[in-house]
Formats: sequence, C-alpha cells, structure tokens
Amino acid sequence: MLYQRSSQLFEAAAHVIPGGVNSPVRAFKAVGGTPIFVKRAKGAYLYDEDGNQLIDYINSWGPMILGHAHQPVIDAITERAKLGTSFGMPTELETQIAELALSMVPNIDKIRFVNSGTEACMSAIRLARGFTNRDKIIKFAGCYHGHSDSFLIQAGSGASTFGSPNSPGVTQGTAKDTLLADYNDIDNVRALFASNPNQIAAVIIEPVAGNMGCIPPMDGFLEQLKHVCQESGALLIFDEVMTGFRLAKGGAQELYKVYSDIVCFGKVIGGGLPVGAFAARNEIMNYLAPVGPVYQAGTLSGNPLAMAAGLAMLQEINGDSDLFARLEAKTAYLQKGIDEVLTQNNVVFTINRVGSMISVHFDASPVTDFKSAKKGDNETFKKFFHGLLNEGIYIAPSAYETWFITDALTYEDLDTTIKAVRKVAASL
Repeated sequence: MLYQRSSQLFEAAAHVIPGGVNSPVRAFKAVGGTPIFVKRAKGAYLYDEDGNQLIDYINSWGPMILGHAHQPVIDAITERAKLGTSFGMPTELETQIAELALSMVPNIDKIRFVNSGTEACMSAIRLARGFTNRDKIIKFAGCYHGHSDSFLIQAGSGASTFGSPNSPGVTQGTAKDTLLADYNDIDNVRALFASNPNQIAAVIIEPVAGNMGCIPPMDGFLEQLKHVCQESGALLIFDEVMTGFRLAKGGAQELYKVYSDIVCFGKVIGGGLPVGAFAARNEIMNYLAPVGPVYQAGTLSGNPLAMAAGLAMLQEINGDSDLFARLEAKTAYLQKGIDEVLTQNNVVFTINRVGSMISVHFDASPVTDFKSAKKGDNETFKKFFHGLLNEGIYIAPSAYETWFITDALTYEDLDTTIKAVRKVAASL
C-alpha cells in the first residue's frame, strides 16, 4: 500500500506539533515508518488519506466497541449539537447517563463525569487520599493510568523502595508517595504495606492490564488484593478505562466478581468522545465538593455532546443481551486462527486474551507482568506490524498495547486477517 499523502501530512504536522502527533504512540517510533492519517471510518474499517481501506483492531484504543460511526451514536451527537455544544451548566442528560451507568455497574452509588481517563484516575487518587487521610499509593509496573504526575513512576531498587520519576517534570516529592509493585505478585504488595504501615491510601490497578499487551489477573490475585486493602484500611481502585462496559456490562467487577472501592471509566462510556468518570459508594463520593472537602471540578465535565454520545452507546450495550457473547466468540475465533498459523510457521509466540481484548507476544514464556512482557522480540513485532499493515490490517503500533475487537467485524474480516497473518508469518 502507498502512504504518500500520510507522509506529507506527517511532515507538515511535525513543524507545528511536537513529534507531529498529539499522543506519543501515534508517532510510530516503536515500529518505525510513517503514521497513517485517517480521513474517515465506518464500522470495522478505517479509510486513510491515501484512499486505503484498513481493517481496524485498535478502534480508537477501545471506545468503538460497536464500530466506527455507529448510527445511533452519530444521531445522538447530531441532534444534541443543534441545541448547543456547551453550557457550563447542568443538563438532564448528565442525570440520565449517570442513572444508566449506575444500573449497569455493580457496587457503585454515585458517579462523576470528567473529560478523560487520565482525569478520572487523577481525581480518584485525590479522593482516596482525602477519604483515608493518607498520602501514599501503590501502582503496578506496566499499568498505565494516564499522564498525571503520580502515575509516571518507574521501579526503585527493591520491593519497598520509593519510586523515581521516569519523565522530566515529575518531582521527587511527588514520586516519593508512589510505590511500585509487580503485577500478579501479591507477596510484593504485602511487602509494600508492611514497609509503609498506615500510610497507603489506595492501590490502583488495571484489573485486566492493557498497556503491556493484554495481561489477565492470575486466579485469586484480585481477591487477595481486595483483602490486603481491607485489612490495612486502604482503598482499592479499579482503572476500568479499558475494561469498563467492554468485558461485560458491569466491566471487570462483574466479570471477576471482585468489587473495588472506586472505579474509573473512559473510552466506551464516552461513545468515542472525550469522556471519563469515576464512581464509588455514597460514603466515598460524598467526600467530593460541593458536599465534601475534596475539590474536583471541570468546565467541560458533563459536556452535552459527550453525554449524548455516551448515553446512546450505553443504551445500545444495555439493550443487546447477546453483545458480549458475540464479542467473545469473534475474539476466540481470531485467537484460534492466529495461533494455528503462527504455530504452523514455527513462530515463537504467546497469545493473551480476555473477552474482546487480545495481544500477541513474540516470546514462548507466559506473559504475566511487565518484566515478562518486555522479553518479547520487538524486531519480530515490527515485521509483524508492517507486514499486516501492507495487507490492510491495522493493529496497535506498539508491542505493549492490546488489540480491541469491535462487534462490527464480520467473520469474513476475521478470515481476511488470519489469511494476512499467514502471509506475514512466512517471513518472520
């Protein structure tokens, strides 16, 4: 495929936007080459500025669970825009989507809408600190909760050492309050609590990791994590920006029957528009201003266009009793096909999948945390990515990102993808 127009657009963008992109992974630095500039999308397909059609497996990094330009969502946005795009005042839509979200997700009484997953997680941490009157948090290596300062922390030199910032601009003072744990390692978490008694406000985790490839929790890990938090007086925060309304109507909490104290949302809940949210039981949420002492605000929070899109999306999901079974079946079909093809071609790999999240790791060992994810052969991934792109298949341009399956994909699309993998695998 030719990408002459995309190359020209990227060159122009680089003169006025840092790196030519507004989010780093879009720059293709992990895989090499020139980013693809999209002109439009519909259903399971992207159409780029050079006129190429691509089968899409990132789906705006998760929100497009029903496909691009899903008509009920587009209609809702269009009709709402005719009435005005932003007021900075309450609308009935905010209550409607809040009531629907609360009815779909277990274990939450109130929800507050914000503008992104980053903002949701940042606000959840502040709320947890205010509620517990403690300062420190635990996050897990490889889990991404947005670019708030508290989350841009890398590992120290031991299980109970403080983190250190891995981005300039994040202060040591901020970093000292973030402790880093290994995903799926409950003993590591217990050691951090033991070393910091009565100091840890919260543990934040992606219940299914999606930013080191798709990595599911080991059996019993989330249950043990909940128990450790309860016995220590810390809050458990599930970052369900990816998994919320995707793995089940009630997200990972419903899927695993483990209930967090605070849950964060994004992506699907916005129907493709910039929306985030965080929710909890009454006693925690009532700590928020204007009824409580923890301040959080946003001029565009609850924006009517975003609320209209999100409400239409959740109504579609809530009304489709077969949606998650279809997504599960399609993703399992894709996994089986890729597995057979790569095995036949003697490619070293591991596939992880939970529901409609899936990733291919080019290493034979189980991928259970960030350390094992980093063992994958990135050179093989680069060949795999560009090989699929040349066949009209678009996957995430990073070995550390999950694929998101959309219900708009047909089995013909899946067969086309498997056929493309077969062609690419022969050259790996």
